[in-house]
Formats: sequence, C-alpha cells, structure tokens
Amino acid sequence: MANGGPVCGPISSYSRVRILHLLFEAGSSRTRAELTIAELCDATGLHPNTVREHLQRLIEGGYVIPTVEHRTTRGRPRTMYSAATGAPGASSPVARDKAKAAARRGDLMRSMLPDAASDLGREATYQLDALVEHLEESGFEPVVDDRGLTIDLSPCPHAAGRPEDRPTLCQVHLDLMQSVLNEAGGPLEAERVHDAVLPSDCTVQLRDTTAQLVEITGRLRHSTRQRPQRTGVVHGMA
Repeated sequence: MANGGPVCGPISSYSRVRILHLLFEAGSSRTRAELTIAELCDATGLHPNTVREHLQRLIEGGYVIPTVEHRTTRGRPRTMYSAATGAPGASSPVARDKAKAAARRGDLMRSMLPDAASDLGREATYQLDALVEHLEESGFEPVVDDRGLTIDLSPCPHAAGRPEDRPTLCQVHLDLMQSVLNEAGGPLEAERVHDAVLPSDCTVQLRDTTAQLVEITGRLRHSTRQRPQRTGVVHGMA
C-alpha cells in the first residue's frame, strides 16, 4: 500500500479486531471454541447491536462461523460464534469459495503472463493466490518474495495507531492469514511478523512445511546411519 491508506475488511475496525482476537483465542482453547454475543459484549464492553453488526460483516466475509446451540432443555437456542480458521470443523463456505475463485483468477493470469509463474508447487501457488487477494481486499498492496517466502506490507497502515494495540492487531492479522492459507490447502504457513525497525515496516514470514519435513527426514536418516548398532536384549525400563 504505497500511500499507507486506510485498511478495509476484517481489520478495518479495532472493535472488530478485538472480537476476532477473542474468537481466535477461544478456538485455540481446549474447553470451548464458541462464544455468544453476551460473552463478546462482556469482554469488549460493546453494545449488543454493535457486536451483532460486526459479527454479521465478519460472517459475510468468511471470517466467522455462526452455529445454533443444540439444547436438551426448554428455552430458545442461542447462536454461537467461532473463528473460521480453515481447520477441519472450522471452515467457512464463503472462505472456501474465495480461495477457489482466487486460484481460478491466478491460473488465468499465469496463462496470459507465463513469466509470472512461481517455482513453488501448485498447492503453495494457490495458497498465495488466496492470500494475496485477502490482503488486497483488506486494503494492502502485498509484495511477495517466492524464494524468501516473505510478504512485504509496508508501510503499515496501523503505524499511526496506539502502540499498545499493535500486538493484538499483528496477532489477529497473522491468524487471519493462516486461516486463508488453511482454507486454500497446502504446505505454506504464516510463521511470524518480522520485528520492525520502523513502525511503518511490516513483513510477514511464511514457512514451507514440506521443505521442513524433508529436512527433518534427512537429518533422521543421517543420524541413523551414524548411530552405532547395538546388540543384545534389553530388560526392564530404559
């Protein structure tokens, strides 16, 4: 985003960021992955109507999943909300459709511009297609380095915001990127946001889990070859 203009999409409002942060945290807990509007209101201090409006926009964007509570007692079932992380059981049909459409558009562009083809595999390329469209939808102009697996989003549009809000903003932004990568399906993961020299700097590091797995397998094979062979019978506990 050359001019550092306003951000759109799921991180355009810090209230929306706070809601997403709570839902992502709930999704990573072992007890309960869903929250109610009342719980989100209590945690944020926002009015129920405001929370409903934010949730509706997040649902329409494919970032939140609503489900109706299954009750075994009398009473009106509540609507529960969870983050669409792209993991099994937490996938949004809106996000899936976005990822498929991004892949189709990416294929079309590469057919017209052969030099734009990536050295990454097909799945990773489709992941980047989806991620770039998500970032553009959010108001960024991402610069992707296929070899270094980095995405430069400088200048950060949140640079002028409150410094105490940055950790939550960066974490939610990273969680959203990982969700998009999960929905597209492939080996790439959003690893971290690089430490910034200037507040306006923003570079996201991706990781190719396939390459990491190959490296680990190679080390294990080397270690096995170097390990002396032991003979005999072992009794009892090691």
